Amino acid sequence: MNSFEKWCCGSSLWRYLTRGQLLPWMLRDSHLGDHLLELGAGSGAATVELARRAPRVTSLEYDHALALKLRRRVNLSSVTVIQGDAAALPFPDGTFSSAISILMLHHLKSIELQDRTFAEVRRVLRPGGIFLAFDIPDGWIHRVSHIKSTFVPMDPSTAPQRLLGAGLSQVRMESRSGAFLLRAVLPE
Repeated sequence: MNSFEKWCCGSSLWRYLTRGQLLPWMLRDSHLGDHLLELGAGSGAATVELARRAPRVTSLEYDHALALKLRRRVNLSSVTVIQGDAAALPFPDGTFSSAISILMLHHLKSIELQDRTFAEVRRVLRPGGIFLAFDIPDGWIHRVSHIKSTFVPMDPSTAPQRLLGAGLSQVRMESRSGAFLLRAVLPE
């Protein structure tokens, strides 16, 4: 992430929008179960709110410094912060009842790593578990805001097929305000 992204995603405005608008949209009609995996937690804009909605949250962050900062900031017994790679999850099969990704997938360095992440999410979900992902498509404003940062945008038109290819089912996609939401389920 570049300094603009770190500033923006760490701002009180982003936390407010995440808590008041983004998460209610993402989580409606979704039961998170007893153990949620948060992929790409960043500065933790969603972490505390997710801990209010699930009894246990494991927040994974690739950037070591951000993971340490989040670990210090979120002092809840129900939240575990781990530094790790979403394309090589350090968890046993069937660990989680749900998984969520907010503006993380476009930070993976290739489409192949995105697909490996989908396969890893499938592996660590329990049967019936849900995967929710919020991300942004390609566009000039998104490219400008990601200067000196990894930006591999997903094509929303191919995303559902890629999730199905990873072994997930009941894939739904919605678009809103220049972004999109994916929802998929691991078959029982």
